[in-house]
Amino acid sequence: MKSHTYYIAMLLAIATASCKKDNYDPPTSKLTGHLVYKGESFGLEYDQVKFELYQYGFGKTGPIAATFASDGSYSMLLFNGEYKFIIPNGQGPFVWKQTAAGAPDTTIINLQGSQVQDIEVTPYYMIRNPKLTGSGGNVSGNFKIEKIITGASARDVEEVDLYINKTTFVSGSTNVAVKSMNGSDITDPNNVNLTIAVPALTPAQPYVYARIGLKIAGVEDRIFSPVVKIDL
Repeated sequence: MKSHTYYIAMLLAIATASCKKDNYDPPTSKLTGHLVYKGESFGLEYDQVKFELYQYGFGKTGPIAATFASDGSYSMLLFNGEYKFIIPNGQGPFVWKQTAAGAPDTTIINLQGSQVQDIEVTPYYMIRNPKLTGSGGNVSGNFKIEKIITGASARDVEEVDLYINKTTFVSGSTNVAVKSMNGSDITDPNNVNLTIAVPALTPAQPYVYARIGLKIAGVEDRIFSPVVKIDL
């Protein structure tokens, strides 16, 4: 009887230890921030520009991969610890710092509780002073284009676009209409104008959302202005 009781006690101890091992508390520290250039944020296409976090230890060496939101923000729930933040080569309408060997460099983030960590990058261009208005069934956009990267690493503007959509997800892949202009047709980068007719919307609604996108030659990802609600 004593041996039987001892056997049951051992099983309970093993089960309790197993439960403790498998039931860790979930992460509670929130890491948030924006992509910025000199402290100023800018827009992207939603869920298209990737970044990676690495935390060594706990038997894991692979990345925690995620994407930026359309306003250039990111948000993650993580365990406390030291992380290495990178943006892989070929991601985004900007230049991310690199090592001498040409590999993506890292930003070290020491996470101890929730914190904000903006990520500084250098875009090829910035869309300045975007003004989006609606009138007579049309949406018009006026803006300036500022060239940030010059010299041997500079790239041309391939095209600029004015997008409209029924929801706040506005981009080349999510729109009800788009008006484009080739970069070679831009005569004054300080005064660019685009106008687009709003098509019939089903179901009908008295507003649309609009934003401006800029495509850089040889770069897949566009840079965007903020999304604006336009009353029709």
